[in-house]
Amino acid sequence: MLFRIAAGLILLLHAGFILYVVFGGLLIFRNGRWALAHLPAAVWGTIVELNGWICPLTPLENTFRSLGGMGTYSGDCIGHYLMPLIYPPGLTRAMQMSIAMIVLALNIIIYGYYSYRRCKRPR
Repeated sequence: MLFRIAAGLILLLHAGFILYVVFGGLLIFRNGRWALAHLPAAVWGTIVELNGWICPLTPLENTFRSLGGMGTYSGDCIGHYLMPLIYPPGLTRAMQMSIAMIVLALNIIIYGYYSYRRCKRPR
């Protein structure tokens, strides 16, 4: 039972990290120091997606799933859990690259707007 709980916690951590990579840049409007944590996470998430790598959290989750007597899965966490929910079957590498570019563009827009607002602010 403990391994099943660990697998679930890793899955929640993974999902939280994905959400943080995609939307965490918005936290800089609350406090600019969030950029120190978010930028490396966003770079890592983008590199993983662009290269088609598997995040280290996926094998860790699968290890706990296996030890807990649950089935494992091949591929990455996004492909296993999220793609069937929000993307049509038959996701291609080109589609995955497009998703990575959208996330990258979203973060460039967020940080660009933040920088613009910060430069326009009277000191």
